[in-house]
Amino acid sequence: MAAADSPTIIASKEGKILRLTMNRPQVHNAFNSTMIRELAAAFAEAAQDSNIRLIVLTGAGESFCAGADLNWMREIIRYSYEQNLRESRELAELLYSIYTLPKPTIARVNGAVIGGGTGLFSACDIVIASEKARFGLSEVKIGLIPAAIGPYVIRRIGESAARELFLTGERFEARRALELGLVNRVVSQEALDEKVAEVAHLLLSSGPDAIAKCKELLQKVPAMNLEEAKGYTAEMIAGLRVSPEGQEGMASFLEKRKPRWAKE
Repeated sequence: MAAADSPTIIASKEGKILRLTMNRPQVHNAFNSTMIRELAAAFAEAAQDSNIRLIVLTGAGESFCAGADLNWMREIIRYSYEQNLRESRELAELLYSIYTLPKPTIARVNGAVIGGGTGLFSACDIVIASEKARFGLSEVKIGLIPAAIGPYVIRRIGESAARELFLTGERFEARRALELGLVNRVVSQEALDEKVAEVAHLLLSSGPDAIAKCKELLQKVPAMNLEEAKGYTAEMIAGLRVSPEGQEGMASFLEKRKPRWAKE
């Protein structure tokens, strides 16, 4: 376990990219209430920092995240319903803040992911996994369910696959995760950082306001009927066309030059 005075996450910045590394390798980066709060604070700060355009989430050591920490679970087992509800809401709020962040997020899945750790990367936009990564939604094996993480996992793999994985709690490999749509890319461990850098470059070459609006569209349109979506999408594209970023983007395309944000 990390020492009491060491952070549960490490934040490092390289240019416009913020890397958040879950830093409890001795327990496979299992999360507790402290890590949840530190992650929530880090994502909230990143959302407000105009110098950050992209967040990469990963784990220290050989694992991405082993879900809930056993020592934390020993505390939780004695909690009242109200205490459990408070803790559960903090995790739910963290996942929602990652999912709705107006900036792109990449999950760099460097190793094993169990239970709640699956929710952390499922809330991200793009998931790049090492071929050595292993996965499992094993909550039912201890009489629990993947509750707070459920909405994000189901959005990734659909109800049919979620029914199988949630109910059986089976463990599976990275290639199966790719087939299910749980992750976007699977590469060798040696190529993991190169692929993350490649995808990050693609994201940074896109308009930051356009990316934020894309994420808004992806969150809202699936819940709309076609009549609602018709008006919403027409207003969105009209607003972007007359916005400073839209004007710059269209002008750079017509003038065969890079847009301003791609030069930063």
